[in-house]
Amino acid sequence: MTTTVLQTTRQGAVAVLALHRPAAKNSLDAELLAALTTELADMKNDDTVRAVVLTGADGVFCAGADITAFDALREQSLLGERTASGGDIWADLGTYRKPVLAAVEGVALGGGCELALACDIVIAGTSAKFGVPEVKLGVIPGGGGTQRLIHAVGKSKAMAMLLTGDAISAQTAYDAGIVAELVPDGEALPQALTIAERIAKNSPLAVALAKDAAVRVYETTLSQGLEHEKRNFDLALRSADSREGQAAFLAKRAPAFTGK
Repeated sequence: MTTTVLQTTRQGAVAVLALHRPAAKNSLDAELLAALTTELADMKNDDTVRAVVLTGADGVFCAGADITAFDALREQSLLGERTASGGDIWADLGTYRKPVLAAVEGVALGGGCELALACDIVIAGTSAKFGVPEVKLGVIPGGGGTQRLIHAVGKSKAMAMLLTGDAISAQTAYDAGIVAELVPDGEALPQALTIAERIAKNSPLAVALAKDAAVRVYETTLSQGLEHEKRNFDLALRSADSREGQAAFLAKRAPAFTGK
């Protein structure tokens, strides 16, 4: 699906979703959030898609929420669907079964930073900026920023970002653990695609089970997480992909994984 605000392309088993509101620095309005939600839901059950890359048009990832949407938000229940702010897309991204990578150029501010934080791997150009400036507008992050920043960088660094609203450089984000790789400006998307393509060559089932086990760290104790890992390992070990991987290794050939 390609709309005026979201451009979808495919590179083999990798889907690329590009936020496309260049005049508004790809800020998130209800239309863009709805398109993103719909596309991710469609891809969830598409076995030909093995990884997803989020990026932004014209050298900008996302400048955050469209400020003009605040009035619509005030008219909605704070605990309801909140369609103007994306509803459950933030939670959906955080638990998405397939790997999601963010290719960040320019700015990732507010909701844009929260999008990046909800992804599994972030690749950034060296001039990129990350920030949660909501307090400067009299509000706070509403897409998981207060929670995911703590997990990503620890309390002190997260508090500095949340309470000042100041942006940090890509280098600082890399040093803090928000960014996995720094690349020259303009190279974030190509590098994210390279990594996504490597992921897509692996067993889709094993990748999904590994991700599922890893994200449990946010919600469980160590002993509970280890037990969940054991269950996922058992599922993977008994899969057709496991047998195919073993056979391919012994035969010194490339595996043909099916996700079964």
